Amino acid sequence: MNKSVLLIAGGGTLGKYTAAELLRLGCFVDIICLEDYVSDNERLCYYKGFADLEYLKNFLKDRHYDGIVNFIHYEDVDVYKPVHKLLSENTEHLIFLSSYRVYADTEHPITESAPQLVDVMKDEEFLKTETYAVPKSRAETFIRDESGTKDWTIVRPVISFSDIRLDVVTVSGRTVIESAKEGKTVLLPEGAKNLTAGLDWAGNSGKLIANLLFKDKALGEAFTVSTAQNLTWGEVAEIYTELLNVKFKWVSTEEFIKENPYLQSSPWILKYDRLLERAIDNSKILNVTGLKRDDFVSIRDGIKIELNRILKENKHESNSCK
Repeated sequence: MNKSVLLIAGGGTLGKYTAAELLRLGCFVDIICLEDYVSDNERLCYYKGFADLEYLKNFLKDRHYDGIVNFIHYEDVDVYKPVHKLLSENTEHLIFLSSYRVYADTEHPITESAPQLVDVMKDEEFLKTETYAVPKSRAETFIRDESGTKDWTIVRPVISFSDIRLDVVTVSGRTVIESAKEGKTVLLPEGAKNLTAGLDWAGNSGKLIANLLFKDKALGEAFTVSTAQNLTWGEVAEIYTELLNVKFKWVSTEEFIKENPYLQSSPWILKYDRLLERAIDNSKILNVTGLKRDDFVSIRDGIKIELNRILKENKHESNSCK
């Protein structure tokens, strides 16, 4: 492909897999991140830095990219507005990272035109205090209706797990691993068990995002980033039980929240995401990227890949997954 791409805050879960796919496609990739990474690929360069507006102004002073993917989350849309203008001036294709968490629980399966929580929500406390889905929606509104640009694509990834992040409902995968080692039972909310999890392997998500770049039909559009395997949280838990022999106990939502104090002060991730039905229709992104279901790794195999990586890092190679 021989295109140049900048990944902003690209050192994390989604960034590393997006970079890997872009390199496979023949792109030159620069990554701004906070991590101390060193490249072993002549097409890949890392730049350590906090990518606020001033940093980006200096960084882009003598650079121009065919594509830019911005992985930063902006809690204040007014902070993002000048960044959007700057990035648009320095690329032909800008990808903005939103989230599947913007969707309301009104359309099943979810398509890109489904109503968003901010469109239907009557919970004023949620609208005033939630710091993820609400700002994402407001940034989307700015991009579509106020930015005056058309070189953008909005992506709404589902939960994209890697060794950096593994979620079972709201329980960290690292907690699940430690509980398995210690023979402890992990509590999960009964209300989520039979609901479709908005979940996918980060390798699949990165592949989808990378393949949206430089597609004319992606410009000015939003895409849910998912392979639409649409497993329930109960099925996801069964995979962890199979691979780690960890025990789960499904309890009432009230008991689950009581055992997880952080949800008492900030319940939104559970109430307005994990306890909603998140089955995805991904036909739009497949049509534009040209990817097919056979191009992706199963969620089970993705979990196995990441668990084995974690176990290896922890020097427990002998305890690799089945």
